[in-house]
Parts: sequence; structure tokens; C-alpha cells
Amino acid sequence: MSNELFTARLGDFAGSELFQRTFREGMDLVEETAAYLDGPGREESRALSRSGALAYAGESMRLTTRLMQVASWLLVQRAVREEDMTAEDARADKYRINDANLNRSLAGNEELPSALQDIITRAARIYERTRRLDEKLYGDGQENTGAKAVSDQMARLNAAFSS
Repeated sequence: MSNELFTARLGDFAGSELFQRTFREGMDLVEETAAYLDGPGREESRALSRSGALAYAGESMRLTTRLMQVASWLLVQRAVREEDMTAEDARADKYRINDANLNRSLAGNEELPSALQDIITRAARIYERTRRLDEKLYGDGQENTGAKAVSDQMARLNAAFSS
């Protein structure tokens, strides 16, 4: 696909209602998550057992990683739409949604507060939707080494705390 055609396609998407709705949902979820983790979530985590508290910490890290990837990707698409960034630059691995394995369960997950579980579920849905949009727009043949590092780190944490 030529750069001009790709740029036009990306611009069409970034100006679409789907993008606007996804952008609002993603940014609202980032704000809601930050408010929860800094307020009620902090209080709820104090009542958890040791394994529950470790699961809370691990899931909080995964949740914020997932949401920051989504927010970053959405902001890049908006920058392309507003011509602050080229579509070609937006194709770079560092701006792509990676397919990091952020779905493993940690020991103690069953103790997580229901509010956190709800946010995790909604974040996973928007992450997956954004990842699919990324694949459709940019193709899925690129490997993101940052994703591998996060995935490897989460696997090590899971192994350390699940025994």
C-alpha cells in the first residue's frame, strides 16, 4: 500500500465515530482506574491476605501497563489525524499495541476486590479491541521487543509468587 493511501486510510479511521468512541472509553477508563487505585482500591488492598495483596500489586501493574499502551496508541492515532505525526512514524514498533501475555492469573486473584476485577475485565476488552484495530491498520507481522520484556517480567513474577 502506498504511503499516501495508508495515510488517507489512517486519517479516515482517526476521524471516525469508532475512533472517537474508543478514545473516550480508553481515556475515561484510565482516569477511573487511577482514581480507584489511588483511593478505594488502596483501602481495599489493605484488607487482603499476603497472597491477595501480591495478586493486587501484580494485577495493578498489568492493568496500568495495558491501559498505558491503549492510551499511548490512541494518542498517536489522534496525532496522525491532527498532522502532528506522520502515518509512517505511527507504524514504528514503539507505537504499536503489542500482544504481551497479560492474561495469566496470579495466585490470590480470587481475593481481588470486585471493583478491581470489573476494571480489569473492561481494560482487557478495550486492550483487545485496540490491538485488533492496530493489526488492521498496521498489519500484525511486527514484533515488539518491549512487549516481550513486560511479558517475561510478568511470567517471572507469576512464577515467584505462585509457589
